[in-house]
Amino acid sequence: MRRKALPALLAVALAFALPLLLSPAPSARTAPPAETETPVPAAETSAPVRRAVLDETLTLAVRTADGVREMTMAEYLPAALAGEMPAAFHPEALRAQAVALRSYALHFRAARKDAHPDADVCTSPACCAAFADDAALRARWGAEYARYASKMRAAAADTDGQYLVWEDEPILAVFHAASAGQTEAGGALGVAAPYLVSVPSPETAETVAALESTVEVSSAEFRGAVASVAPDAVFGDDPAAWLGAVTRTESGRVASVQIGGAAVSGLALRQLFSLRSADFSLAWDGSCFRFSVRGSGHGVGMSQYGADLLAEGGASYAEILAHYYPGTRLVIAMAAA
Repeated sequence: MRRKALPALLAVALAFALPLLLSPAPSARTAPPAETETPVPAAETSAPVRRAVLDETLTLAVRTADGVREMTMAEYLPAALAGEMPAAFHPEALRAQAVALRSYALHFRAARKDAHPDADVCTSPACCAAFADDAALRARWGAEYARYASKMRAAAADTDGQYLVWEDEPILAVFHAASAGQTEAGGALGVAAPYLVSVPSPETAETVAALESTVEVSSAEFRGAVASVAPDAVFGDDPAAWLGAVTRTESGRVASVQIGGAAVSGLALRQLFSLRSADFSLAWDGSCFRFSVRGSGHGVGMSQYGADLLAEGGASYAEILAHYYPGTRLVIAMAAA
């Protein structure tokens, strides 16, 4: 199995105007089959004709750096996909990411975030999802632009209109770059959902380059940063004595560390010292504090590098999604014609 490079990646009531009926989406790679052309006599029609609600018929209000733009899902999705997942990834992983992005956008299309009440989604990866415009992609991909752009469009088209639901509602399909063996449960980050549970993920240091990283911090910098979030912490002369008990979540990530007698959350430490994830160990080595970190991102939902490894092993995009969002259903909306 090839070893993947892990770049520094930047890091949820569907309201259609027409009445909707959820029906299972195809699990194959092809788009939904075309509707029959055989006419049905009006006297024999027992229900209105329904058509799949595809991306080109859906509009989103997207907050960009230049303001809110109206665009169709067909316009938004390939650019968001290109911003979020490496173009070299397996097509099935790209399809899984496309469905996750569509589900996320639909989740917030009906119940917008307080961060941007005037828009369904935004183009900030720290809030919603990254968004790569054409000029940025041409600069990034160079000679591979045409091939990679085609892959992104195909991943969106091959899953056209498909999204994940829990109890018939679009799910909060959060995702992250990489986990080291286990994803995080949403409840650990205050995002409790029955489908955001901890599941195994296949990444290892042998299959994903730079899955493990190290951050070293001087005692003075460490003390000052921790004091900013834990003013009650007491620091003696010996830095080795500052560290106490470590509490971990179900997945093995750090929930909290006793530092100077005060509990400091793993999330706070991740933010203070720009750690790739909260899956770390912390020690004083006699000259500095060393964080040994595994994975990248918050760890909840689908792992992008895990999805690529599962795809390389033969998993379809539907199987990848079922693994990372257990109990959800892959559907496509149908609206009265």
